[in-house]
Amino acid sequence: MSGQKTVLVLGGGVGGLVAANRLRRHLKNCRILLVDRHEHHLFQPSLLWLLMGRRRAEQIRRPLAHLRRKGIEVVRGEIEQIDPAARSVRVSAQVLTGDALVISLGADLGADQVPGLAEAGYSLYSLEGATAAQEALLRFSGGRIVVLTAAPAYKCPAAPYEAAMLIESEFRHRGLRDGVQLDFYAAEAGPMGVAGPQVSAGVRQMIEQRGISYHPEHQVSSVDPSARQISFTNGARVGYDLLLFVPPHRAPAVVREAGLLGESGWIPVDRHTLETSHPSVFAIGDVTAIPLKLGKPLPKAGVFAHGQADVVAQNLAYAWTGTGKPGRFNGHGACFIEAGDGKAGYGSGDFYAEPMPQVRLHPPSRWWHLGKVLFEKRWLRVWF
Repeated sequence: MSGQKTVLVLGGGVGGLVAANRLRRHLKNCRILLVDRHEHHLFQPSLLWLLMGRRRAEQIRRPLAHLRRKGIEVVRGEIEQIDPAARSVRVSAQVLTGDALVISLGADLGADQVPGLAEAGYSLYSLEGATAAQEALLRFSGGRIVVLTAAPAYKCPAAPYEAAMLIESEFRHRGLRDGVQLDFYAAEAGPMGVAGPQVSAGVRQMIEQRGISYHPEHQVSSVDPSARQISFTNGARVGYDLLLFVPPHRAPAVVREAGLLGESGWIPVDRHTLETSHPSVFAIGDVTAIPLKLGKPLPKAGVFAHGQADVVAQNLAYAWTGTGKPGRFNGHGACFIEAGDGKAGYGSGDFYAEPMPQVRLHPPSRWWHLGKVLFEKRWLRVWF
């Protein structure tokens, strides 16, 4: 490697965190800069446990500044502009330039895209929303709870289904289940549809076995907070006493303004190397769209961001040092599915398989729940 090279990693979520760590391991003499507007990395899968009062915020987040102990430079600030041709970014009026750029900025949550939604309920996908929802659930003693997905595609596809099952379990253990009606209104045609019909049917069965009414293909059009009423594009109207939702997602504004998006509204990349149309500019995780043979995109999930980050770091090390070998992202992924009562299911398989992903769903057990607990502990220990 002639001279010191620099990699800019944009975003301190799953993909950015793994990319920075792996690059540091592979490239000892390289400058690794991780840029994020937030002070902390939040382990988002544990928001479900925070929702149920089993975690506190400080237990599921870590200061990104801790990465400096590993020789990773952390730049905190708002990314104001990305120039993919120059591989540069402007952060709080400071311009940073790299020999490679790894964009892992995730998806912005856009509750404002649905009139009334933000005011009417609580987002399951933010720390603030999950914390407020947890307090609302503690106060709730009876009535109708609606869990809603506001768009057919969203990150962590299992999460809202997990939330519904955890809520059902909680009220049952509190002796209040008979007075709680729990409804799930999904914009999508079925749970986790990209994983294939067997997995989708399996998750739906898990939901309905717990007395949760499932209403697929209900695309929300607006919510009236004062009347506590949800309107759908199919003409249906539903009342609620407590509303928990997954908001629509969109690419961050700075990514849109950089001209990086394709027709999908996300960054198109090579499905195996994660390189964009700009040389040495890569995009990983939720900010990307990778089409699959069945007509749906690869799900937005941390497990894929992790695998993609590994490949990008491996390939940059090979390109710059000639050591190791090239890597290819293979579309394999897995996730735990919390089911309540101290149990979880587990789905895993090949999402690049054709003509459709080959994914197996393991039924809920205490072992899979324990596996998720251990995964959380390991994640927060290893990467910091």
